[in-house]
Amino acid sequence: MAAKKEVKFDEALQQLEGIIRQLESGNLPLEEAIDLYKEGMTLSTECHQKLQKIEAEVVKLVDASGNVSAFDEGGE
Repeated sequence: MAAKKEVKFDEALQQLEGIIRQLESGNLPLEEAIDLYKEGMTLSTECHQKLQKIEAEVVKLVDASGNVSAFDEGGE
């Protein structure tokens, strides 16, 4: 079984928006709508996890007073 390709956040979000448009159209057979719903839930979970990871990275870089930590190599 091949490894699942990592999808970038903006690509996953774009795919999720497309699925939502299709589901909202109401012109899908039930089985296809269910499959799209499942795919959408998977994409939604992936987006949420990516956002949590990014948030954790930002918290590491910025201290409570809003100062960027020493990890910032290209700072001003």
